[in-house]
Amino acid sequence: MTPPAGPFQAYTPAAYVFPLPEGHRFPAYKYAGVRDRLSPLLPVLDTPALSWADAGRVHDPLWLRRWRRGEVTRAEERAFGLPWSPGVVERARRAAGGSLAALHDALRVGWGANLAGGTHHAFRDRAEGFCLVNDAAILTRVALDGGVAQRVAVLDLDVHQGNGTAALLDTEPRALTVSVHGERNYPFRKERSSLDLGLPDGVTDAEYLTALRGHVLPALDAFRPDLLLYLAGVDVLAGDRFGRFAMTLDGVRERNRAVLTWARAAGVPVVTMMAGGYNRDHALTVEAHASVVLDGLDVFG
Repeated sequence: MTPPAGPFQAYTPAAYVFPLPEGHRFPAYKYAGVRDRLSPLLPVLDTPALSWADAGRVHDPLWLRRWRRGEVTRAEERAFGLPWSPGVVERARRAAGGSLAALHDALRVGWGANLAGGTHHAFRDRAEGFCLVNDAAILTRVALDGGVAQRVAVLDLDVHQGNGTAALLDTEPRALTVSVHGERNYPFRKERSSLDLGLPDGVTDAEYLTALRGHVLPALDAFRPDLLLYLAGVDVLAGDRFGRFAMTLDGVRERNRAVLTWARAAGVPVVTMMAGGYNRDHALTVEAHASVVLDGLDVFG
């Protein structure tokens, strides 16, 4: 089926695979799954590679060079959570490149979608939690340095705190970092975001949505961003291997629509990124990740 004509498209790095040990916990399956779920509905394009110069906007260039060359330690690999290979480095560039391409779409038509990214555990010179380069921080710098935005909000609704993003943007007054996460979950040493909402284990749809509407959306109203970067993690679902919340797919979709409706009503371009999702039910992971694009098509289409 040919996707219908329209202004919206999405980006995926699903074609860029890298070697993994058998049984590894990285959810490689979901990227192709989300691509296949959405490709009948809108064009889904291969992600371009992020330039090393753009990565160097927030990361230490000497550290990036070591990763390019494979000059990494076993401890660094363990913290990253993936074995080093040229493929894993290229895949990280492609995932972040999709977010940058989606930024250009958002500035053009109001919304851009990357079917990957949200790599919020990457620090200036440290990789953690499957995150090598921090796309949200890079996009923030691109937008602010290029003058296409005066105030950028990063809304991180992954179940894990966006510690790398918080650290990288800590001294940037034109950026608002908001993280709604499990207080007792990874990372166990939290950084300080502009607004942190640490929620207890077992949070339900109603409890989560109350926090979103009572604290997060008013914070966005007060900050008045002219660009929103939305990390739409689905590891908030009940049954996630690394999450401790009890949300349903309906709750996730209501969350998505609340954020996207706010952005459209405020006239704020929004970039959506997948972030985490590791449910024991693989089909649910795929459907939940696809939902932010389905909801985007409803809200913006």
